[in-house]
Amino acid sequence: MRCKAEPEHCGTMLCEAEARSTLADPVPMAYLSVDAQGSSEVSLDDIAISSSARAVEVCSMEPAQDPKTKRSQMNKIGLTSPLPPASSMWTTERDGEVKLRMDEEGIGSRTPKTVHDLFQEAVSKYSDYYALAFKKNGQWVKLTYKMYYDKCWKAAKSFLKLGLERFHGVCILGFNSPEWFIADIGAIFAGGLGVGIYTTNSPEACHYVAENCSANILVVENHTQLQKILEVEHKLPHMKAIIQYGEEIKEKRPNLYSWREFLDLGEDVPDSQLREVIESQKPNQCCTLIYTSGTTGQPKGVMLSHDNLTWTPIAAGHSLMLLDATKKQELVVSYLPLSHIAAQMMDIWLSITFGGQVFFAQPDALKGTLVDTLREVRPTAFLGVPRGVGKNRGKMKSIGAKSSTLRRKVASWAKGVGLQTNLKWMNGYSEVPVNFRLARHLVYKKVRKAIGLDRCTKCFTGAAPISRETLEFFLSLNIPVFELYGMSESSGPHTVSITQAFRLTSCGKGMAGCRTLIHKPDADGIGEICFAGRHIFMGYLNMEEKTKEAIDEDGWLHSGDLGKCDKDGFIYITGRIKELIITAGGENVPPVPIEDAVKEACPIISNAMLVGDKAKFLAMLLTLKCTVNMESGEPEDDLTAETIEYCQKLGSKATKASEIISSKDKVIYAAIQAAVSEVNKRAVSNAQKIQKWIILEKDFSVGGGELGPTMKLKRPAVAQKYKELIDEFYVDANTPTPSESALRQ
Repeated sequence: MRCKAEPEHCGTMLCEAEARSTLADPVPMAYLSVDAQGSSEVSLDDIAISSSARAVEVCSMEPAQDPKTKRSQMNKIGLTSPLPPASSMWTTERDGEVKLRMDEEGIGSRTPKTVHDLFQEAVSKYSDYYALAFKKNGQWVKLTYKMYYDKCWKAAKSFLKLGLERFHGVCILGFNSPEWFIADIGAIFAGGLGVGIYTTNSPEACHYVAENCSANILVVENHTQLQKILEVEHKLPHMKAIIQYGEEIKEKRPNLYSWREFLDLGEDVPDSQLREVIESQKPNQCCTLIYTSGTTGQPKGVMLSHDNLTWTPIAAGHSLMLLDATKKQELVVSYLPLSHIAAQMMDIWLSITFGGQVFFAQPDALKGTLVDTLREVRPTAFLGVPRGVGKNRGKMKSIGAKSSTLRRKVASWAKGVGLQTNLKWMNGYSEVPVNFRLARHLVYKKVRKAIGLDRCTKCFTGAAPISRETLEFFLSLNIPVFELYGMSESSGPHTVSITQAFRLTSCGKGMAGCRTLIHKPDADGIGEICFAGRHIFMGYLNMEEKTKEAIDEDGWLHSGDLGKCDKDGFIYITGRIKELIITAGGENVPPVPIEDAVKEACPIISNAMLVGDKAKFLAMLLTLKCTVNMESGEPEDDLTAETIEYCQKLGSKATKASEIISSKDKVIYAAIQAAVSEVNKRAVSNAQKIQKWIILEKDFSVGGGELGPTMKLKRPAVAQKYKELIDEFYVDANTPTPSESALRQ
């Protein structure tokens, strides 16, 4: 399935037979395919298949060119490596090679290149443009693209000096910084694998990643992260050195180097030695590992090739309409964990491809200083995770509540105008009403400036679901938040939303050069979302069975996500296959829509998790919106200002979660039950109604184990942690009535 071509796209249609040539084998008959007009049909063996339903669209952002001609031209100027023969689309070997998923024309036919090729092109185009900016003694220090490249080259020679072996890991454990970027790219130049480790990882989790990728070198930010590695170094047989970059080393140890010492190590390594390593690299070989967050088991090492990292930003950048620096330089703020592909793709690879300038936030960005950096930088593009965007909404509403009566009335009027106007624009309306212009002058511009987004034309969110309520809130302030969708296994983005094409709660349309199919759709058109394109990963390191589960014999990546496509080609995620709750009566229940509905119906609910797998009825765990400790990141007992205000309107004087729970606060419990009852009214069957619920004492968090590093809900971990409470739901064999749940003691 591919989405309807946008007016600005150059689109071509391929018949199914031609489309299949881009995959390993014919497309299975049980896929739902959507054509350029948006019509759809279920293709089953016993049903005649219409030609329109069998068509797959390939969108290109650029005129088709002869790939052989381009390849020849690129080879002449030394900007691409030769393509070796490879028969399989996947491998689990660190030194394996894969068959690239080349298209005959369009963006998918672009000449394959290595990371070094990409960076060389960037230096030739943007040599004197600023690439990286970081704070030192309160002042911004900037590196040009030429300086950036030279430091990566220097780091690569030092890695060789330390004995970095081909296809062995260089693990990086620290907050975003120029050193993070340089270590990552330098490792790739030197023939190793760049491997990010989440800063929140325990020593045991760090050990798992470092051992799994046979890490030769570990790069850590500070003494705290160093201690994690020292605790497990005796179990890392491949480790040869540790490099510390963020602060001075407190205690000298063998094979422990400061960042300055590290960069000086490779001075006597001849450039020819590094050049030989670089020239041996091929676009279809692995250069980076992204470890999954392990929400359903041990983390898997997602192998990304040079082609994955150099082709995907071209496709994404064109689809997102990013500007080339020679026209207008894009400015971004780097603060999301670089061990996740979303941050890497945005901050490192898209920026290099289009000549963007990256400003590094402070290490305590997520504890409150990010907005200060945003106000200073005033980025043109910004990527946020849903939980962070949602928290910003809460803070903004809380600040607004303290304004004068007149200001609140003006803001309320402006938000109504903003939401309605943007919704009309979303559906093709083009006029700019007079009241919108007035609201923009009185409210929208001031709000944007206050949060540092006055120059931002591309505000994105991804990595997890975001509520309609949050999207509408920002839309009412004339800040459209565009949803992206993808996964580590697709090198980041697969679908994108842009100003000219977005729908609330949709993750957008497939990127140029990428294909989507809905596998085994049900009567409502919902099935598993599958991807194809040059952004698809190589395989999971040393995990053949898991790789075969992810990439089928026809070459499609199975996302594990359930979704559908509307008549206009917009894709909607409805849940995950593994998250499906199957009740004792055999009913399949997707939990996410029900959880989102409860949170929307009762705004003081922070997290909701539906339970009831193999049980007679559904129940729900709830948490209240509470403040977060800025130092530890742990949720506290105090309710947020927004929640307290809501409670006061209901007639409750509670200011802490414990007060509500210990007293079984009647008005709060009644409000939650009313929200649950409202959601139950919309249930498609009795089996999908929430029969019991309980408020937990603490909100979910990364430290508590309920959330992964990207704030995704770790359902198995939550189920295990609160097993006794969940079991209590089902002590009585008789199904309770909803009214009984509100009185649950």
